[in-house]
Amino acid sequence: MSRKKKSSKDKVSNSLKNDILKVFDENPNKQLNYKQVAGTLNISDNQARKIIYTLLNGMAREGILKETQKGKFKSSGGSKQIEGVLDVSRNGSGYVISDEVKDDIFVAEKNLGKALNGDRVVIELVKGRGRKPEGKVVQVKNQDQRLIVGTLDVQEHFSFLIPDDPKINVDLFISGSQIKTSESGYKAVARIIDWPDSAKNPFGKIVEILGKPESNEAEMKAILTAYGISYSFPEEVLREANQVSMELPEDEIARRRDFRKILTLTIDPVDAKDFDDALSIEFLDNGRTRIGIHIADVSHYVVEGSALDVEAKERGNSVYLVDRVIPMLPEHLSNGVCSLRPNEDKFAFSAVFELKADGEIKDEWFGKTVINSDRRFVYEEAQDIITSTANEQQYAKELRTLDQIAKELRKKRMAAGALEIHGAELRFELDNEGKPIEIFKKTSQDANKLVEEFMLLANRRVARFVGDVKKKNPSPLVYRVHDKPDMQKVEQFAVFASKFGKNFSYKNEMEIAQRMNKLFEEMKGETEFDMIQQMAIKSMSKAVYDTDNIGHFGLGFDYYAHFTSPIRRYADLIVHRILFNEIHKVKKQYPGLTATANHISITERRAVEAERASKKYFQALYLEDKEGEIFSGIITGLTDWGIYVELEENYCEGMISLKDMGNEHYQFDEKKYVIYGTKSGEEFNLGDRLKVRVLSVSLARKQIDLELIE
Repeated sequence: MSRKKKSSKDKVSNSLKNDILKVFDENPNKQLNYKQVAGTLNISDNQARKIIYTLLNGMAREGILKETQKGKFKSSGGSKQIEGVLDVSRNGSGYVISDEVKDDIFVAEKNLGKALNGDRVVIELVKGRGRKPEGKVVQVKNQDQRLIVGTLDVQEHFSFLIPDDPKINVDLFISGSQIKTSESGYKAVARIIDWPDSAKNPFGKIVEILGKPESNEAEMKAILTAYGISYSFPEEVLREANQVSMELPEDEIARRRDFRKILTLTIDPVDAKDFDDALSIEFLDNGRTRIGIHIADVSHYVVEGSALDVEAKERGNSVYLVDRVIPMLPEHLSNGVCSLRPNEDKFAFSAVFELKADGEIKDEWFGKTVINSDRRFVYEEAQDIITSTANEQQYAKELRTLDQIAKELRKKRMAAGALEIHGAELRFELDNEGKPIEIFKKTSQDANKLVEEFMLLANRRVARFVGDVKKKNPSPLVYRVHDKPDMQKVEQFAVFASKFGKNFSYKNEMEIAQRMNKLFEEMKGETEFDMIQQMAIKSMSKAVYDTDNIGHFGLGFDYYAHFTSPIRRYADLIVHRILFNEIHKVKKQYPGLTATANHISITERRAVEAERASKKYFQALYLEDKEGEIFSGIITGLTDWGIYVELEENYCEGMISLKDMGNEHYQFDEKKYVIYGTKSGEEFNLGDRLKVRVLSVSLARKQIDLELIE
């Protein structure tokens, strides 16, 4: 399957488009053909001139230019409007992020109007001083629908809500006595109801009082609200969920392939409550192994168009904060009916493979099943058995066989060009009052990789089964796609690597994954290993859901979809429904599938951001009583405004502000990725070790300020 190409040609196209726009802005009354535009831009290269011709026609179709006669164009006299989300930076200006254009569009502070950070806005392109596109906000679309979280400042006859988001630089005026004086300082949620032109502050209305500030309950609810994530289910949804019986009807069992007498195991984290996958294993007479990948059959219980389905689609996914899970489905389903708990008959949707010892697939089958898990393992238990030399342990043969085949599958993936990135996961141990007493990093071991490999196998083969282009009319599907990396970001990664004395070079795009894997292997065991993996992730495109299959660069797959976690991801539920129709040769239209894919990509991003904010809060909570203490740390990030440092002892990350670093003036060189003193020439690089003092900790801002000691 061919992939969409976003290579150097795309970069040339985007740069040229901006240059062309500038030419017509500077010559608003002239009619120009592609040769004249090329001449104005001093471009003589034939390939680039062809791109200009193509771009001119495209810009005419978009309404940016007018085609006055064949091959001749002039300014349309108006700017193209673009809709997107506003991200305000620390200096007051902002960027609009839009699916309509590849690059973010800069908006100067004077052109923001009354738009706030996170607003959905409409902008018009304006003539700027730089080569990058610039815009002006002409409409704010959703400000009156947004919920804003903050802290209450209650006066005698009115109040203010001071937003938690430091990028929102105005307080909300709350008129009258909506709140009690005793609630001053409490966390609350408000909605903007009006913002008259004459008023400095928007008028707000209190929606909910969350509770005392700096309590876990109030802070987690504040995070969820800030990202538009509901932490409770509507009554109708709960009622519908609670009506679902735990009993399995005999007539439905009869329609399914029965795996209840075949050895089946689950392997999950120790704190898991929803078990959405299980593995069965049979040793066949022909020397092969039949492995079943059994996934909770959520689609049997969540009927398309039902209240449960509408709510699950809106949520898009479960959200995992440090101290709680906000499930996509009510707990009666997620932890009960659908969960593949041990020693209970459960309905599953299964992918069953007959495999040789080297991982070669000799046969595959997809369909509805009924299973009964014989044993629940936590990762640590399974790991002990896999690595032990003792053979008398129960299920030792089965687990080790699964492990051996998984390693063969992994070897094939790596040989086919997959990236081997396994970032360590930050975990928190909390006491009975919810306060963090330890922060640690958990790395992936063989038991984790075993499960991962079989899930990847099922996801890949299901996607191929449905979407194979060799079929006459393949059914539409929501794919999990991952585009090739932006070459500029890969070049930046090479600069990162050089900071650690490593050479990262490649001849072409196809070598990038191979060279990265080689670098990771070289750096295994080094202190900077986690950091270099994180930088590699940042250099990659983001994986998203899409109906247009461009393949998955990171995994090296031409076909890939999410099938294995329907309890916590709506994408998987869609794939289950489409797969069922494909198996039974039911041809169906799926209107709005692309819009749904876009929506669940957005809900996934907001979940990731909420989870990150949750971790920042608990890191701040851990260091709250350690102000003034000195720690060793490693530089993990450099910006125009500061140096980010991860403390080696507890993995908390804080920032040293450049403006607070003594009398020397420090600047950030983005190309060399270094902060240097303009007088002394002193440099700060990624991976440098520092001694720092915890200067201040703000739970409200989830921020740790550090001071450089040495």
